[in-house]
Amino acid sequence: MSKLQEFELSNDEKNSDIIVVNSCTVTNGADSSVRNYISSMKRKNPNARVILAGCGSHSKGEALFEDKKVFGVMGHSEKEKINEILKIEKPFYQIGDLKHIDSTIVEEFVGKSRAFIKIQEGCDFACSYCIIPAVRGGARSHREETILEQVAKLASNGFGEFILTGTNVGSYGQDHNTSMAKLLKKISNIRGVRRIRIGSLEPIQIDDEFIELLSEPWMAKHLHIALQHTSDKMLELMNRRNSYKTDLELFHKIADKGYALGTDFIVGHPGEDEKEWIEAIERVKELPLTHVHAFSYSKRDNTVSSTMKPEVRGNIAKERHHELTELVKAKNFAFRREHTENLEVLLENGRNDIYHGFDQYFNKVEVQSREDLSSNWVLLNHVEVSSEGNKAKL
Repeated sequence: MSKLQEFELSNDEKNSDIIVVNSCTVTNGADSSVRNYISSMKRKNPNARVILAGCGSHSKGEALFEDKKVFGVMGHSEKEKINEILKIEKPFYQIGDLKHIDSTIVEEFVGKSRAFIKIQEGCDFACSYCIIPAVRGGARSHREETILEQVAKLASNGFGEFILTGTNVGSYGQDHNTSMAKLLKKISNIRGVRRIRIGSLEPIQIDDEFIELLSEPWMAKHLHIALQHTSDKMLELMNRRNSYKTDLELFHKIADKGYALGTDFIVGHPGEDEKEWIEAIERVKELPLTHVHAFSYSKRDNTVSSTMKPEVRGNIAKERHHELTELVKAKNFAFRREHTENLEVLLENGRNDIYHGFDQYFNKVEVQSREDLSSNWVLLNHVEVSSEGNKAKL
């Protein structure tokens, strides 16, 4: 947003002169949603210039531009030039390249108490179900100097918690002869940095150097490690780089250090028959999981998985999704009941004396207080735990 010097932001798309659609393309459904949204905007605001940005610009941008469904197409590498691009008077197609790194320094997040720092772009994995490498390019790291400068500026502006994000965060540094662990140490030394979270890691990216940092007080006591499945047959079909045996060892090693653990899990991928599912869910029971981001498989054109058989019926995938999420919800409840003391919570802005924030284990806490606690850190003891969440009064 800091790049839009000559434009005024509006929440009223029906009366806006320009509508920038920052699109997702991870599933066929995402592409359809983008097309439907663009069509609806053409009807509701026919005079607006609709500009396609985001991942969809790389997968569907050319077709939408040729069909004159959009005024312009802007690739990832062009975002830094958005102020100049929005001034273009004639239809344009500026897709750029997939090797670019955004060097923009963000100094503020409006309405947020946590800061999100993108440290890398792209992915070198070749998972069967995923189109992301094709639309985001290979893994490439942001310059360490740029990352540290951004963290320092945000810390000086009052931010204390930093979440490191990217397409494949754990690949950071492999192209710069450094590592995630080395970056974390340098960030932790910046004045004002109180807690660091990491978006998502792959199991093979967690090495001894990283494990040594788990006892540091500035590390959030929660890691999200993307397994995607617990059946070795399914992991092979998905062309993953992890196996259940090593995943189980890794999770117990980290959990023994007092960590909450989350994962991604794809349910209903082609080839997931009843035998594989029974094995998978039994293995989930063995894992010290506290959080899960479960997806029902959605076919994506131009991926290996899209041609695989047999497919899993939607109603079966839905049942398995429910079984998985309920199981991990129960695990999370048990974890929260055992962790009710010394919860360090960074609160967001509140309303009517009710504030929400996340503790070090990435569990959401509702705090009731007559004092204005917006963007404040609080230390909570004797938290009230229910199956629905944690609550406290101050």
